Amino acid sequence: MSAQPASLKSVAEAIDYLYELRLFGTKLGLENPLRLASYFGSPQDSLNFIHVAGTNGKGSVCAMLESIYRSAGYRVGLFTSPHLIQFGERIQVNRELISDDCLLALVNQIRDALRSFPKDQHPTFFEVVVVMALLHFRDQGCEMVIWETGMGGRLDATNIVPPQLSVITNVALDHQKWLGDTIVEIAAEKAGIIKPQIPSIHGVMDCDALQVIRAHAAEVGSPLIGIKREDIQPCVGAFEVNLVGEHQRQNAALALQSVGLLNRVFPVSEGAMRQGLASVDWPGRLQVIERGRQVILLDGAHNEPSIAALCRYLDRLKPAQPVAILMGVLEDKGIDRWLTRLLPFASQFYLTPVASGRTLRPEALKKAIKNLDADLPVSCFENGKEALEAAMNEEAFLVVCGSIYLVGEILGYLNDRNLPSVQMGLNDWDDDPSQSKP
Repeated sequence: MSAQPASLKSVAEAIDYLYELRLFGTKLGLENPLRLASYFGSPQDSLNFIHVAGTNGKGSVCAMLESIYRSAGYRVGLFTSPHLIQFGERIQVNRELISDDCLLALVNQIRDALRSFPKDQHPTFFEVVVVMALLHFRDQGCEMVIWETGMGGRLDATNIVPPQLSVITNVALDHQKWLGDTIVEIAAEKAGIIKPQIPSIHGVMDCDALQVIRAHAAEVGSPLIGIKREDIQPCVGAFEVNLVGEHQRQNAALALQSVGLLNRVFPVSEGAMRQGLASVDWPGRLQVIERGRQVILLDGAHNEPSIAALCRYLDRLKPAQPVAILMGVLEDKGIDRWLTRLLPFASQFYLTPVASGRTLRPEALKKAIKNLDADLPVSCFENGKEALEAAMNEEAFLVVCGSIYLVGEILGYLNDRNLPSVQMGLNDWDDDPSQSKP
């Protein structure tokens, strides 16, 4: 075993170290995170989790659950990904980002533990962050942890936890290279968070996906509750939800039913539920920022269901001004499936690369748009900052969408956050086909 390396001395060094872990790519499987967690006494075994998976909406459901339990007086850990602007957003306690001191101490602890791993079995960035979160939540005395899946579920590093409840928001095509080419395959991966004898709840509408979810729950003996469209209004009723869009009503129904299922063990009053939903904050999801005469709508919509939800919102909003769209997408998002939904709302496109090695070049996106509408004005830019500056000089109503990474980048510019670009780079990962789904 090599000599122990000198401790990192600053948060900047800790972030740089985490950035270097991206070289280990993405690997699906539980062996490494379990082994790393066991080095620290398996902190997941002393915490209470609600584990949330799904193609869309899982972050919003997590934010609602966190807000409700915090309103009820619990000390609540929140683990989500990716972050919008800075890494600490991924690991929060009572909506306070992990402190610089805690982050630095955890990274140094993790570095020491990783010395025991052979190089060819080295944990990935995400596996390391999962264990960091577990340690932080244990050290902070969290009574409830809202725990978002990274990708899929069955082999996602987050799946090492023993949950009090498993939640699957929905199932749609996304991350096919990793999770499978069909709804059925993807549903099987997400169903993997359902545990024996542990209750589960879902908002899955696709019939094929629903059949897979039900079969897995029955196989492991998990009591399963489903939220249908007709259940949403009776469940949410007159509750005020501080996140806009009809799809957030379904997410609220899932959150309320989840709290109800656990109410015997983790009591929450109706007042706390109301307060939690009325005050929930989840940036980058139909978020409106007004700058003088200009309105900027930021939404992380990046696949067909989320783009459809964005279009439904725009259709109801009926803005008085023409709608310009600032967009960047990743190359694995199957844009032809949803561009036709978005084009009727667009008066102009401002296209930019996403800060990711997997970005679709703006010229390729422009070609796809022009194939559908040759007369629509489309401009390409080298980066998001240039695209934003051009749009804000010309447009009264601007929609930013196509990637949550892009939304975070634009939010950073709008909020004058000049954090090192490496923190944005932590969201990217090396999509190596040789490491794809087992």
